Amino acid sequence: METKSPNSLQESPTPSGTERTSEDGIQLLKAVKEGNIELLQQLLEGGAEVNFQDEWGWSALHNAVQCCREDMVNLLLHYGADPCLKKKNGATPFIIAGIVGNVELLKLFLSKGADVNECDANGFTAFMEAAVHGKEEALKFLYENGAEVNLSRKTKENQKRLRKGGATALMDAAENGHADILKILLDEMGADVKARDNMGRNALIYAFRKSDNGNLVDIISLLLYHGADVNVRGEKGKTPLILAVERGHLGLVQMLLEQEHIEIDDTDREGKTALLLAVELKQKKIAQLLCNKEASTDCGDLVMIARRNYDAPLVKLLLSHGAREDGPPPVEDWKPQSSRWGDALEHLRRIYRPMIGNLKIFIDEEYKIADTSEGGIYLGFYEGQEVAVKRFSEGSTRGQQEVSCLQSSRANNDLVTFYGSESYKDCLYVCLALCEQTLEEHFAMCSGEAVENEEDVFARNVLSSVFNAVEKLHQLCGYTHQDLRPQNILIDSKNAICLADFDESIKWAGEPQEIKRDLQALGWLVLYVVRKGELPFETLKTKSNEEVIRLSPDEETRDLIRCLFNAGDNVQGHLNGLLGHPFFWSWENRYRTLRDVGNESDIKKGAVNSEIVQLLQPEKSECSRSFARWTYEVGPRRHRQSIFPKVQN
Repeated sequence: METKSPNSLQESPTPSGTERTSEDGIQLLKAVKEGNIELLQQLLEGGAEVNFQDEWGWSALHNAVQCCREDMVNLLLHYGADPCLKKKNGATPFIIAGIVGNVELLKLFLSKGADVNECDANGFTAFMEAAVHGKEEALKFLYENGAEVNLSRKTKENQKRLRKGGATALMDAAENGHADILKILLDEMGADVKARDNMGRNALIYAFRKSDNGNLVDIISLLLYHGADVNVRGEKGKTPLILAVERGHLGLVQMLLEQEHIEIDDTDREGKTALLLAVELKQKKIAQLLCNKEASTDCGDLVMIARRNYDAPLVKLLLSHGAREDGPPPVEDWKPQSSRWGDALEHLRRIYRPMIGNLKIFIDEEYKIADTSEGGIYLGFYEGQEVAVKRFSEGSTRGQQEVSCLQSSRANNDLVTFYGSESYKDCLYVCLALCEQTLEEHFAMCSGEAVENEEDVFARNVLSSVFNAVEKLHQLCGYTHQDLRPQNILIDSKNAICLADFDESIKWAGEPQEIKRDLQALGWLVLYVVRKGELPFETLKTKSNEEVIRLSPDEETRDLIRCLFNAGDNVQGHLNGLLGHPFFWSWENRYRTLRDVGNESDIKKGAVNSEIVQLLQPEKSECSRSFARWTYEVGPRRHRQSIFPKVQN
C-alpha cells in the first residue's frame, strides 16, 4: 500500500475560521454541561466565542445559569458574555435564573441591566417562572425588586387573535399545584383572584388543568376563600362544578355547591349539566348531592341513561326527584331566519339551557355577537323568537336608559324591535330583534364594489331610514340618541335598516344642544355612507365642519350636510324638513320634477304672485320642504346623460 510521506506537498485541509468557531463553541457548551470549569477557562483563554449559540439559541451562559454554576457564570461574564443574550424563544439568563430559583444569579443579572419584568417570546417573566416552578425565595426576591404580580402574559398578535396568552403568575401556581406559592401571592402580594386570561379562564379553571394536581382541594379552597368566580368557564365551556364532577371528586363538588352564587344547572358547550354528567359517569353519590341541592332533572334523558347502565338505585333516585321516564320532548324541525348566525342558533336551540324567564341564552364565545362597554351582546331565544340579547349589570344606568327609550318607541319601525327584558343574578338581559350586520361591517365586506356613474340607491335608502328613525325618536318618543355611529345602524336578514343602541340616549328636556349633537353626527354619517365607509367615522369626527363639507362628492350631499351642521335654534322639527331634501330624490324624480315644473304656465309667464313661483322662492324665515334647497343643476353631466334618455323613452 502506498503511504504519504510527512514531507509530501499534499497536506490535509485546515478548518476554516467559521468551522473552528463552531467547534470551539460546541466544546464550550459541553464544558459547561459537564461542569468542567478548567476546560471552560482553557477554551475561553484560547479565544472561543463566548456568545456562541446552538440551534435553539442556548449559549454557555444560559447553560451555566440552568446548572446554577455561579462560578462559571462569573467566568463567562468576565470574558464578555452578553448578560442579556436571548435564546430562540426569547428567554434571557435572568428568566432562566427565575426558573431555577437562584436568588444570587437574579441579583447579579439585575446589576448587569436586566429588567425585572422582561419576558420571553411567550410572555413569561422571571416572576411567572418562579411561580410555575414553585421557587418561593426567588418569587419573594423578585416581588421586593418590583416584579408586577398581576402582569398577564403578552403574546404575538397572531397568537392573541387565537385568544392565547393572558395568564398570570397566580394561574401558573394554581395549575402546577403550588398551594404555598398561591397563598403567598394572595395573602402577601395582592394577586388578583378575579383575573382572566385571553380565553376568559381564571385560576380556578387552571387548577383543574393537570390531572396530577395533588393539592387541588387546598388550592380550590384558597381561591374560593378569596372570592374567585365559581361560574367561570374553561375549555369546551366547562365550569369548575362540571370539572369536579368529571373528576368524580365528591368533596370538591360539595365545596363548590356551598358557594352562594353557584349556577348548579349551568351547561358546557354540549349542553350537559353537572347532573347529566354525574349520571353518565355513574357517580351516584355526586348525583344524589346535586339532586339534594335541587339541580334540575329536566336536562336530558337521565332515567334512560341510568337504565342503560343497569343502575337501578340511580333510576330510583332520579325518579324521586322528578326526572321523567320518557325524557324531554324531541326538538321540532326548525330553520333560523338568520343566515349569518344560523349554525350557532341551531346549536343553542338543540342543547339544554336553564331558562331565565322567557329567555334561553348561553353566555359563551360561541354565541357572542359583539362586545360592549358592559356585558356584551349574545344570541338567544325570547319566547321562541331568535333575538340579540344585550347584557347589563343590574341597576346599570345605561341599561335603564336603553329599556326606557325602547319601551317608549315600540311603534317606530325604523328602530330595532324590542321584545322584552329579563333580570337574573345581578344582570339585566335586553332582548332585541336579531340583525345580520352593522353598517360598518357592510361597508367592510363590500369595499371596492362601488360602480362609477351609477345612482347610489343604497346610500339614499340607508340615510332615509336613519333620518326617519332619528326624527321619530325626537318628535314622537321625546328622546335624543347621543351615540349615532355606523356600529349602531343595523341591517336585518331582509336588508331593512334600523337604528339601535340607546344606552346613551336621554329624555329631551328642550335643550337645543342635545338635538344638535344628533344632527352633527348625522352630518358625519351622510358623508360616511356616501363615501361607502372609505373615510372612517372616527376620522370624520376629528375634522372641522368645513372640511367635512368640502369632502362631499356632489352639491346635494354638501347642502344636506351643511343643513345638518347649521340647524339654528328651531331644532325639533329640523329633520322632518330635511326628509324632502333633493339628496333623497331619485334621478328620475329629479328630472320629472324639473320637466313638470318647467311646463307650468305660470312659470312660463313669470307670474310672480303664482303659488308655485312663491314655493320656488320661499322667504328666508320659512322652513322650506320644497326642492328650493336644490342648489345645483340636475347633477353632473354624466348623471344627466344617464337620466334623460331613460326617462324620455
